[in-house]
Formats: sequence, C-alpha cells, structure tokens
Amino acid sequence: MKKVGILGGTFDPPHNGHLMIANEVYDKLKLDEVWFMPNQEPPHKKKSERVENEDRLEMLNLAIEGNASFKIQTIELERKGPSFTVDTMKLLNTQYPDHEFYFIIGADMIEYLPKWHEIDELIKIVQFVGVERPEYSQKTDYPIIYVDIPAFDVSSSMIRKRVKEGRSVRYLLPDEVIGYIREKHLYGT
Repeated sequence: MKKVGILGGTFDPPHNGHLMIANEVYDKLKLDEVWFMPNQEPPHKKKSERVENEDRLEMLNLAIEGNASFKIQTIELERKGPSFTVDTMKLLNTQYPDHEFYFIIGADMIEYLPKWHEIDELIKIVQFVGVERPEYSQKTDYPIIYVDIPAFDVSSSMIRKRVKEGRSVRYLLPDEVIGYIREKHLYGT
C-alpha cells in the first residue's frame, strides 16, 4: 500500500510554508509521496481574484522542482464548481485503490471540520493530518494525526499583499516562483 499525503489549497502563490508542511509530514509519517492538489473553487472561501490556473500550476511546478517525492494532482482543477473534499477523495480512492491517503490540514481547518461537507463520510475514507498554525486551536472530536512543525507564519494572502506593495518576499517563496511572479507581472508587480 502506497502512503500518499495530500496538501490541498489555492497555492496562489505556493510558498515555503507549503513546502515545509509537506516535507515535515512526509518525513514524520514516512510517506511515499506528497501530492499538492490545487483547488478550483474552495467552498469555504469567497471567490476572489486569483491568478489563472495555468499560472498557479506553473508556480507549483517551479516550487516542487527537484523533489521527486512531491507531485501535483490536478483532479480538482479538472472539475467545475465548488470542490468538496469528500467527492475528491471518493474519486481518488477509486482511481488509486492501492493508495492510503493522508489529507494534510492546518489548525485553521481543524477548527472548521464540523462545517465540512459530509464530514462524517469523509473521515471514513481518508486519514486527516493536522499541523499547527499560530492562533488556532487543535481541539476537535474528529480522528486526526497531529504533526508538529517548525513555526513559519506565512500565508499566500500576506505574500500577495507584500508583492503588491513592492516589498520583499525573499525567503518566503522559492526564488523560481519569485522570478515567475515578476516575469508574468502577477499580484500587481
């Protein structure tokens, strides 16, 4: 049975915090791979101005380049409308019956679990892995494996704001992603 972590998100842009979370969970749970799964339209977020899917995918490719254990799973980008994790996991379990999936979420999502679509069904088909995020509680009644990670308080929204303001994002993003953002004039550059 192949053990695969899934890290979902908008990855708008993908940053070093995403990479660190993936690597820490990969290492501590002895996973075979971690799949980064960009979503089309997360049901818990308001639709905002995002860069094009092609740009998010290319930035993600640049971010994980050189790590053979990190892959991109585009299943949610291929579907239209809101992406419900339960639907995605049902599809992945059907497509990859020899895989055991570990869905990686931050503490902000742990607090939100009771509101997830069909959460009682979802916890039967995937193992959740929770990572700590500052200012959020890890308390939940749902079965979660916790992985401690080094504190690195960065978010894509903070990076977008800094880029728009012309401030440095060095060491927050891989250099290749910074170069792509500048080259494509993303986020107000």
